[in-house]
Amino acid sequence: MTAVSMVLTLAVVLLWLGAVVPWPVALVVGLGIDGGWLATLAYERRLAAQGDHSTPVTVVGWAFGAVATGVLVAHALTEDAPAAWLAVAWLPIAAKLLWLVHGLWERTALTPTALGTIRGIQQDARDTAAVARAQLAAQAATEETRLTAVTAAGARVARVQAKTAQTLTEAWGTLETARQGDARRALTCVTTPVTVDTATVTPSWDLPVWGPVEQVTAPALETGPALSDDALDTLVDAIRHSVTPPLSYRDMASKFRASGHSASEMRLRAAWKRVVA
Repeated sequence: MTAVSMVLTLAVVLLWLGAVVPWPVALVVGLGIDGGWLATLAYERRLAAQGDHSTPVTVVGWAFGAVATGVLVAHALTEDAPAAWLAVAWLPIAAKLLWLVHGLWERTALTPTALGTIRGIQQDARDTAAVARAQLAAQAATEETRLTAVTAAGARVARVQAKTAQTLTEAWGTLETARQGDARRALTCVTTPVTVDTATVTPSWDLPVWGPVEQVTAPALETGPALSDDALDTLVDAIRHSVTPPLSYRDMASKFRASGHSASEMRLRAAWKRVVA
């Protein structure tokens, strides 16, 4: 009876609204009424199977049945021969009444004590599920907040590092431009200790070496007699050619200081240049 009522409701909606709106719209309206009624009925039957009852669900189901009956009656009154449509207009209400009778019969099959016990068990289950959902929601919110904070902090660190790298790049670029450009002579004038004789050789200077920091050993910090330029050149050349291939400047300087010798970075680099030349 419910299925026949739904088919009749859909047919009446198509006939009634088909002349006013496109038939797909009328089909959606009819399926909406039938779908809502069927969904409410299914939910009500599931509650009844669990021994439970919901008054709002029952009211919504009766509302859908009343709407279906109203559609059939309204369509019957607009027809020239309304008797045929009025004869089937009572089917939705009758279907709801039969479902009501069936539900009452199911409830009479259990004792009031059993029904009360079932309701208590179901309420406990609903309470436990609600508490579990609340705990999961709180944990999810906490984790989301933590991840948002960590992500924001990481983004700030990345921005600072990028800005610092860009500043360093611009500084080194400016320094290299000054070294290669006309400012070289002015820089040489204020850095004569690290340049050769400007009268015979075109003045030049090197950029500082930017690399890993090496720990200075204790013997290198000890003071001792200053080496002459010739002795320093001989010692640098011997250390440089102590292995094959010859050592680089950084390796030679590390080995020079590790062996206990003392010389300023300026004199050591000048000796290296003389030896290499």
